Amino acid sequence: MAPTRRPSDGLLARVNFPLYAVDMLTSRHILVAGGGGSSKTGVANGFEIYELYHNGTHFCAEEVLRHETGDNVVMNFAVRNGGRRGYLCAGQEAHCQMYYVQPSIEADDDDKKNNPVERPHENGNVRQRAGNGGGSHSGVETLANGHGKPQQLTSAADILKQFRSLKFLIQAADVVQTDFLSTSEPLQRVVRISGNGRLMATGGTDGHLRIWSFPQMSLGADIQAHSKEIDDLDFSPDSKYLVSISKDSQGLIWDLSSGKLFKKLIWPTPENSKYLFKRCRYGTVEAQKDNYRLFSIANPLGKVGKQRGYLQQWDSNGQLKLAVTIDESLSSLAVRDDGRFVAVGTMFSGSVSMYIAFSLQRVLHIPHAHSMFVTGLQFLPITNEEGPPISSDTEAAVLSISVDNKVCIHSLPQRRTLPAWIAIVFMIGMIFAVFVLCSYIGI
Repeated sequence: MAPTRRPSDGLLARVNFPLYAVDMLTSRHILVAGGGGSSKTGVANGFEIYELYHNGTHFCAEEVLRHETGDNVVMNFAVRNGGRRGYLCAGQEAHCQMYYVQPSIEADDDDKKNNPVERPHENGNVRQRAGNGGGSHSGVETLANGHGKPQQLTSAADILKQFRSLKFLIQAADVVQTDFLSTSEPLQRVVRISGNGRLMATGGTDGHLRIWSFPQMSLGADIQAHSKEIDDLDFSPDSKYLVSISKDSQGLIWDLSSGKLFKKLIWPTPENSKYLFKRCRYGTVEAQKDNYRLFSIANPLGKVGKQRGYLQQWDSNGQLKLAVTIDESLSSLAVRDDGRFVAVGTMFSGSVSMYIAFSLQRVLHIPHAHSMFVTGLQFLPITNEEGPPISSDTEAAVLSISVDNKVCIHSLPQRRTLPAWIAIVFMIGMIFAVFVLCSYIGI
């Protein structure tokens, strides 16, 4: 049975708009995005950046930046670190808006004496940094730290002193139209950037797969890939292939060198029922870019009340290897950067589960992590080139977001290969066996 969530896990932050996309901006900075749309609802649209750390007991988040995007809700985005500045490509209705993300080192300790960090609100995990626009207008609420006790300022401050914090400036750059549906309102549904940083792919309601050079954002290929809207895309780790899935129930792998179809994902659906692929993600095997698997989630069509979703594993040639059933429809999928773990989020109960990638054995289950469907998942990285991973006592940790405005974290405790009592019995048995052997040979 998979372990349940530890008491110290759960709510990291709450913003004042629905959340649709999440990613790691650096090895310790979370980027989330969403909004309420262009209607006069008073619900904001934009991005939030949080700095994440572990205080020895649990994960904590500190608000770093809030950037509002006016009337444009951010439904999807992709990030790429480009050395001295990063790139953020955000889906805003039928367009993809690029932003430059400029990091800089915050003031050192001497300067901080004149501009101190505010004391964390008691019962709060989110601390707002003084001088960065993180006041009450930011829409971030204070959150319970999982123990129901006030957080100690000294422990949090000591952790922050171990590294110099970053601040970020987000600046709008180029924008391109990526969807051209003529029968109704066009909408970009997904954007992805290749691992080598040379290509960007977009998909939306018109079913076209568009490949762009990056970061120039000039159109290189326009493929009529699907008859209905594209739900998800992902580049293979070696940047040679691209998988696309759509509401036309197809999952297709494309050869980027030729622009031709390489493989169609085919699997024998249970009882010949119709299933729709929902999300797709590639994952490496032992962090090797040329050795990888493809993961997908699929949901049944038109079986309300009898929903059983599937988590599937495919080899690099698009052959189905494993599939496990889940007792409800699935909404989100993530694979850790080293390919060892996979996470899924559910549609109705707002639950999150974590699996071992090679066997699809469930190792963690968090029921009702959110009050509504999980819109995004992202593992904390362990092979990120932008900085060292966050030190903690966990084997893996995954972030989750939802339209309930919450940012949560769920961690897998370090697993022992053998229970302690078995190890003790084994050692006693070995000592006894050695004693008997020595007695037998007269030593």
